[in-house]
Formats: sequence, structure tokens, C-alpha cells
Amino acid sequence: MMNMKTKNQKGFTLIELMIVVAIIGILAAIALPAYQTYTKKSKFTEVVMATTAFKTAFEVSAQTGEFSAIGDADAGTNGLPPNITTSTGRVLEVKIENGVITAKGTTEVDSYTYILTPSGIVAPITWAKTGTCVAAGVC
Repeated sequence: MMNMKTKNQKGFTLIELMIVVAIIGILAAIALPAYQTYTKKSKFTEVVMATTAFKTAFEVSAQTGEFSAIGDADAGTNGLPPNITTSTGRVLEVKIENGVITAKGTTEVDSYTYILTPSGIVAPITWAKTGTCVAAGVC
């Protein structure tokens, strides 16, 4: 009987390595845009949170009768805070005029705007969200 030595295959073939690289490439192509949107959204949260004081003050002033019409809801009057005009962090400005709160981000968050419009001055007050951040999916 003849002694036959068989070679044991060790390692991966070229095609197997190419398949793995292709799979990693496809996963990276899908994950990278999702990650970028996630990071923009997390940065823009600072702009969204800057409107909280204005929303709260508006709701309290509406419930306590500080203003009788939504046109009376302007910054610095009737219990509402003054406009924020000095850039802080990622927030460029926040203002309230006729009850509509508008916040604008810095260039770090692509200068997106976040606009909140109240349903009225009678409870329960709901807020309609608009602005360039809505279309971009970051707010």
C-alpha cells in the first residue's frame, strides 16, 4: 500500500477573503450615514432644549392670564423671558414673538431652525413643530 500524504488546508482562500471584505464594505456603507444623522441629532438636542424655558413660561403665563391673546406673547413681556441673542454652545439665538418660539443653531449644527407654534392660550396647549430641522430629521 502506498503512503499518501494529504495536505491540510490552512488559512482562507482569496475568494473567501474577498467575500468578507465585500460584506464589511456593504455594512459600512449603510452604517456611516445612520451614524452621521445620529450625531447631528444629538448635537441639535442642545438647540431643542434651549426652547424649554420659553415653552414653560408661555404655558404658565397663559394659565395665569398674563396675556389675553396670543399676539401679546412676546419676549420680555407678560412673564416671558427675553430673547436669547448671544450665541452659546450650539445655540445661535432663541426668540418668541406672538407665541411662536424660534430657535436657530450655529453652523456646527448646519444652522437648522426649530420652530414651535402653540395651539392657543387655552389649556391643554400643544406645540406644532416645524423648521428646517424637521426636513433634515434632526429634531
